[in-house]
Amino acid sequence: MNLEQLAERLVLWIRGKVVAAKCKGVVLGLSGGMDSSVLAVLCHRAFPQTTLAVLMPCYSNQEDMAHAKTVANKFSIPTRTVVLDSVFDGLLKVLPDDKVDPDVNRTTQANIKARLRMLTLYYFANRLKYMVAGAGNRDELSVGYFTKYGDGGVDIQPLGNMLKGELKELAKSLGIPEPIINKTPSAGLWEGQTDEGELGFSYDELDRYLASGKAAAEVKKRIESMIATSEHKRVLPPIPSF
Repeated sequence: MNLEQLAERLVLWIRGKVVAAKCKGVVLGLSGGMDSSVLAVLCHRAFPQTTLAVLMPCYSNQEDMAHAKTVANKFSIPTRTVVLDSVFDGLLKVLPDDKVDPDVNRTTQANIKARLRMLTLYYFANRLKYMVAGAGNRDELSVGYFTKYGDGGVDIQPLGNMLKGELKELAKSLGIPEPIINKTPSAGLWEGQTDEGELGFSYDELDRYLASGKAAAEVKKRIESMIATSEHKRVLPPIPSF
């Protein structure tokens, strides 16, 4: 299957899921990263008149916002911008400020940002009768590199079977601007944050492991540990068997 055929199959899959749910279109978060850019283009192909890309800066990198607008303009994708800075600040003011490890506190606050974005997307989805599409790829979903009930809180994950390297090739074929494809992957959760820095291995290493089961011993151990400990993120909450 060539890349154009893959794109068309994904478009048909998105359309089929939305129609089956008796919804009218798709809403997604457009972050300025490669994955959400690919998702936006595919969703817009599936629903040219009823796709909405929402930009949700929350003390975000200005370059990311510029990249998101570039994609929206190039592909004529309708957008709405919801600035979450003050909402985030307001929530922190009413939450307990117990002293914890700085890394734990930083991750906790980053998860709040992701969950505020989920709330925002479902606000639009409920009002418009749209489905929420997520940009999670196979790498991120496999090792749990997403926020539960944040960027993982979506209705469909069209890119969920695609490795990061495969997504890069698809992005090129769709015409995503090269600066977006080539920039260091980051969720933009804090200054200097990068995906690979948090993961502790590269996407190339993770791609290789997921495709073949092969990796350096320490990398393999870390990947398998992350897969095991994040299982709860990929399933519905457990209920008793009795």
